[in-house]
Amino acid sequence: MIQRWSPETVAAPIGPYSHLVRVPADHELVVVSGQIGVLPDGDLAGPDAGSQTRAVLANLERLLEAAGAGPEHLVKIFSMLSGTEHLDGFRAAMRETFTRWYPEAGWPAQSLIVVAALARPELVVEVEALVAVPRR
Repeated sequence: MIQRWSPETVAAPIGPYSHLVRVPADHELVVVSGQIGVLPDGDLAGPDAGSQTRAVLANLERLLEAAGAGPEHLVKIFSMLSGTEHLDGFRAAMRETFTRWYPEAGWPAQSLIVVAALARPELVVEVEALVAVPRR
């Protein structure tokens, strides 16, 4: 079982993440490339961070399923936003999804950076992930 925790010897996390995640030996790490806010048909989900983040997380959920995993197998999420003006929409969409995925907390490790731009001007969110998939 993947172990997630935040020791009391450091300040509490400032968001929905755990400081530490331990992956047991009977799992293999799967790396998810940066996902952008497009729908399955390739159309952009919307111009705002909320719409794009919801699409990113829906895509991530489909990728997890394809790898034989679920949100409970996420080890780390690394998010990039193309400006601080997108923080509120991103955080709201993450909170909605994490409430569904992790009703009792136990969140994956997470990092967030704000960058000057992403690969295309219309993209405002990109998310990478590490997944610990149980070996079959």
